Amino acid sequence: DLPFKRLDPDAVLPDRAHPGAAGLDLRSAADVVVGPGERAMVPTGLAVAIPDGHAGLALPRSGLASRQGLTLANAPGLIDAGYRGEVICAVVNLDRSEPVKIARGDRIAQLVIVAVPEVRSVLVEDLPDSTRGVGGFGSTGTR
Repeated sequence: DLPFKRLDPDAVLPDRAHPGAAGLDLRSAADVVVGPGERAMVPTGLAVAIPDGHAGLALPRSGLASRQGLTLANAPGLIDAGYRGEVICAVVNLDRSEPVKIARGDRIAQLVIVAVPEVRSVLVEDLPDSTRGVGGFGSTGTR
C-alpha cells in the first residue's frame, strides 16, 4: 500500500491507467494555462508517504509530451521517502506557438516508485576497470 493524504478535498487518488502499468497517474488540482515556452508549478492536492528504501519518480506522460509538448521541467522529478509535502509537478510547454490548457482533474504526470539501495561515498585512488571505460557522450556512435 502507498499512503496518500488529501490536502485538497477534491484531489483524485493516483491510479494506474492499465493493469500492470508502472506509473500511477497524477492529476492536476488546479486549472492552469502554460504558454508556449513557459513553465508552471501544478499542484496535485496530495501528499504521499513513500516507504523508506524507495523513491518516487514523477515522469512525463508520453501522450501529453508527443501531442502537446507538455513535459516535466525536471524530469524525472524526485520525491524522497522522507518528504511529506504536496506533490507538485514542474511542467514546461515545449510547443513554440500553442498554450497548453490543464483542467482540474487532468492527468499531468505519472508517479513511479523505485527501490533505492543504501550507498555511501568512498574516495579511492583508482576505479575498477570496465568494458566501457571513460567513453562518454557519443562514444557508442550515432546510429
